[in-house]
Amino acid sequence: MSDIVIGNIVIGPTHKPLIIAEMSGNHGQSLQKALALVDAAAAAGAQALKLQTYTPDTITLDVHEREFFIADSDSLWQGNSLYNLYQQAMTPWEWHQPIFDYARSKGLLAFSTPFDLSAVDFLESLHVPCYKIASFENVDHGLLAAVARTGKPVIMSTGMATQAELADSVQVLRDHGCRDLILLKCTSNYPARPLDANLLTIPHLAALFDCQVGLSDHTPGVGVAVAAVALGATVVEKHFVLDRNGGEVDAEFSLEPAELKLLVEETARAHDALGKVHYGCTENEVASRRHRRSLYLAQDLPAGTILTTENLRSVRPGLGLAPKYLPLLLGKVLKRAVSKGTPMSWELI
Repeated sequence: MSDIVIGNIVIGPTHKPLIIAEMSGNHGQSLQKALALVDAAAAAGAQALKLQTYTPDTITLDVHEREFFIADSDSLWQGNSLYNLYQQAMTPWEWHQPIFDYARSKGLLAFSTPFDLSAVDFLESLHVPCYKIASFENVDHGLLAAVARTGKPVIMSTGMATQAELADSVQVLRDHGCRDLILLKCTSNYPARPLDANLLTIPHLAALFDCQVGLSDHTPGVGVAVAAVALGATVVEKHFVLDRNGGEVDAEFSLEPAELKLLVEETARAHDALGKVHYGCTENEVASRRHRRSLYLAQDLPAGTILTTENLRSVRPGLGLAPKYLPLLLGKVLKRAVSKGTPMSWELI
């Protein structure tokens, strides 16, 4: 599976996972807070910062009843209409350039998720290096085609999509020019349960579509993301917020800065731990071999002593013969005197 290069970042199985800090609406309609989130993402060690590009009118209708009203009691956003929610959560388009510029000054890869064709045109005018497709838009073939025609790498969340729907969407992307594609396993529930993560889908997705696969994670904490890296995820996307008690629209399922730093550290550690198929000693284990069990004479013994389980034992350290030889040695006769603590060797019998 080929590496994908976006800006100065290389994404692939032999590289540490790309950690994308998703700002979403956690700026709370404050540009100052948005820039503070950029600082927090960079300080935590994230490599990328992602926005969302829409207005209430480009994502829904100005209707405040029926299916346009969130009545579900288990929803974080119950009591809001979709229009009002997106009004609160949107990132003003005039903020994109200053946020992108500031993020780049901090060494972050900065890009966004467009939600309609006007957003794609706008982001193209800002020369974004890649695009993200959200789970709820992965069936919008017109949007997929427009993004693919830019020729830039595409990262697409797979939440809710069936295998057939994904096959159609991937085909649309590839037919319209997308050559660098990363799919993100995603559970589109907020917050999501680890039980619903189904991370074993990650290697299956990679094999099915011959592309890199990562994780867009809405579960609490970092454990699910670490497990995803162990299963081959090359990208991890997480929402983050300055303070989970701040009241921002996505705060409840977002990481705070210290947790984002932990995510960066632990996913990198998980990637390092994958290593390769290997048996025997690593370089740092060689010295430990001397502390394995081996056969030692457990008593002071004169020449001619018959070896028994009382005077020949398997103990630490490991300078004697291997314990597997004990049955072979029992009943043999010592040809010279030995002191307690002598490592057993063939020359003694």
